Amino acid sequence: MFGNILDITDNKIIVENKSQTIETNILNVHVVFSEGNRKIVGEVIKVTKEIITILLLGEIRDTYFQSGILKVPNINTSCRLIYKSELEILIGSQDYASKNTLLVGSSVNYEGYKVTINMNSFFSNHFAILGNTGSGKSCAVARMIQNIFYYNSEAIPVNAHIVLFDVYGEYHNALSKMENIPGIKVRNYTTEVVNEHTEVISIPPYFLDVDDLAILLEVQDSSLLPILEKTLQYVYIFKSTDPKSIEYKNDIIAKCLIDILSSGKNPSQIRDQIISILMKYNTESLNLEAEIVQPGYTRTVRQCLNIDAQGKINAIQYIVDFLSKFTQIELESHILGDNFIYDLDDIYYALEFALLSEGAFTSQVMYEKANSLKVRLHAIINSPSKKYFTVETPVGKKDYVERLFLTPMNEQAQIVNMNFDFIDDRFAKILTKIFSRLFFQFAVNYNPRGSYPIHIILEEAHRYVNNDNDNSVLGYNIFDRITKEGRKYGVIMGFVTQRPSELSPTALSQCSNFIALKLFHPEDLKIITSISANVTMHDLEKVKSLRPGTALTFGNSFPLPVIVKIDLPDPTPNSSNINVTNTWF
Repeated sequence: MFGNILDITDNKIIVENKSQTIETNILNVHVVFSEGNRKIVGEVIKVTKEIITILLLGEIRDTYFQSGILKVPNINTSCRLIYKSELEILIGSQDYASKNTLLVGSSVNYEGYKVTINMNSFFSNHFAILGNTGSGKSCAVARMIQNIFYYNSEAIPVNAHIVLFDVYGEYHNALSKMENIPGIKVRNYTTEVVNEHTEVISIPPYFLDVDDLAILLEVQDSSLLPILEKTLQYVYIFKSTDPKSIEYKNDIIAKCLIDILSSGKNPSQIRDQIISILMKYNTESLNLEAEIVQPGYTRTVRQCLNIDAQGKINAIQYIVDFLSKFTQIELESHILGDNFIYDLDDIYYALEFALLSEGAFTSQVMYEKANSLKVRLHAIINSPSKKYFTVETPVGKKDYVERLFLTPMNEQAQIVNMNFDFIDDRFAKILTKIFSRLFFQFAVNYNPRGSYPIHIILEEAHRYVNNDNDNSVLGYNIFDRITKEGRKYGVIMGFVTQRPSELSPTALSQCSNFIALKLFHPEDLKIITSISANVTMHDLEKVKSLRPGTALTFGNSFPLPVIVKIDLPDPTPNSSNINVTNTWF
């Protein structure tokens, strides 16, 4: 079949077609040019009656494949079809019952052969599953998860921790047979708050730090972060009744009132504002009825605010002197205990305290900027979303994460499925970021490092992992941070998206392995060529015409790009198209 080499141009070789027939069954099949210890691998990309065109891919050295060609074959080198032992170096071992091997699917070019990869090589790195809607992404994700647990006869991965953010509620069915495997459990959480029989996703509000609050309240201006920092400090002041906390509370109120008294506003505005504040924020020693003692008379704060016939507050200096007595302390940077418990309502009240201390009530510009925080938090508190931040039993962060992977019977669960189908994209993005930060912080503080790996698989990732304002407000994007730093702590991201061009370039660039189903948008195809040097224009043409469930696989775990037919999962996710004719007729 393969005759003499006729021409060598760059990385393409043209050889004589000795059979003088067009044998399409050898298209996309691999061939080898042997030169002593060198085995140069190529792929048949074109066949005519006269010639066969071969694209050079790399070299097999011992039992390893190295992509790229340093030296093309000699003009006299003979060409042959690849041997089975050599083929397994390219598409993986056919023994996929090993705990070290992950079954990806069936080879499209070699009937009866499976495509497998090293389990550790794939799951110790971030990965992405790409494809247009209807290309089979959900089935690919479900099949990959099932393959981890279905075929391993050596050992069951009982210490796996896979978190699946299921934005459409598709995967509950696909994971339903997992518990038939001894030692394997699935924990299902949902955002459906109206069904009392479901396990609703909830995160303790006292876990929220400044960055979490900024994400929750959709802060667009970094100048508001100091207010959130003070909010978390003031939560303790609001909740506690110890003498030191009362001193802090008096100090905050007094300083705010002094600012109002010196604001230059007219007496009527000053009086009304101070009365409004003291009616809501007061203590036993600082309130409207607190007495101000001066030589010759004693009057309450309310009385000292009276406006005389000339339209002035004559006792304004007495009030300032009285308030100054409460402003002799400085708020400590850390006053909260490790086990301090509070809810969203406490945060809201503390936020108002923070706005007072930052002068939001005396500056119209600051008030307009900061009031958005109150509006957003108030909206959450008075909506079903509050349920997601309501936890009955106090718990620490480490215990909380570990309990997420426990069933109600306290059995270890290897898969956590979070159904986000009952919330909008905006709030799903918020929860995804907060949970991802929590997992990352957990892993960073876990000892020994990397001994509790967590794999986060994010469906419709382009909605959440994008270039938003987090970088300008917080100084980082949590998904970018995890993809850059998470591997050493054992936090691995898996992005599932139909629009890779809309995904954060930083996050996508940190992915090492890719499963690309059918894509035809020019920007998305351009992304594929930019993320891997191994993907050629020849491979790119294949991606545009792939059938549903068929993918181009490439990356560190794949010696070279391979077309794979991914088996249908059993059972399948609820992701199929509607049956229009059944509905219409």
